[in-house]
Amino acid sequence: MKAAVIVFPGSNCDRDIKCALLDAGAKVELVWHKNTDLPYRTDLVAIPGGFSFGDYLRCGAIAAHSPICHSIIEFAGRGGHVIGICNGFQILTETDLLPGALILNSCLKFLCKSVDLRVNTNSSIFTGKYDKEQIISMPIAHHEGNYKASPDDIQRMQDNDLIAFKYVNTPNGATGDIAGILSANRRILGMMPHPERAFDPILGGTDGKPIFAGLMDGFIS
Repeated sequence: MKAAVIVFPGSNCDRDIKCALLDAGAKVELVWHKNTDLPYRTDLVAIPGGFSFGDYLRCGAIAAHSPICHSIIEFAGRGGHVIGICNGFQILTETDLLPGALILNSCLKFLCKSVDLRVNTNSSIFTGKYDKEQIISMPIAHHEGNYKASPDDIQRMQDNDLIAFKYVNTPNGATGDIAGILSANRRILGMMPHPERAFDPILGGTDGKPIFAGLMDGFIS
């Protein structure tokens, strides 16, 4: 599997997700946001966490208009796999690759801690290594992680099993306890918790590792 990790001004988890993907056995290339094309034969695009462009205007709003995002949208339109974590999730909503928006946490504070998640579906390449309803733990680090979407979008995601992860105890006020969602074709995952900070015991846990292992196995098979 060949992965392209996108780097924006203000990204701070690009190296983290690169390490997690390398650990899973992927080939990884860091791609600057001003590039207009993805590397040849990219299998996966990873949009990392951080504070792209200082979170001015709205989180992810400026990054969504970077030259590389046009290629990411085209890549996703061809059925390519994309994962966006934290700020990456915000960017995916700003590009309309995923529905909804991430707004200010209901507590009005930046949150940085480990939280428990429930695996809501294991019917995707991202979640297939988990058991459905499995409880896992991952770190969060966000100020705008409060997921909101229209009632119609929420109902559609529920009806089509597109809610990937839910918080056991919602820390940020997210509608329906939503921590991560899938696109309609199940090839795009956006999530606020950080699996790349939970893939090795030295980081304090390995509950994020199955996401990267599942991606690797999916492309090998």
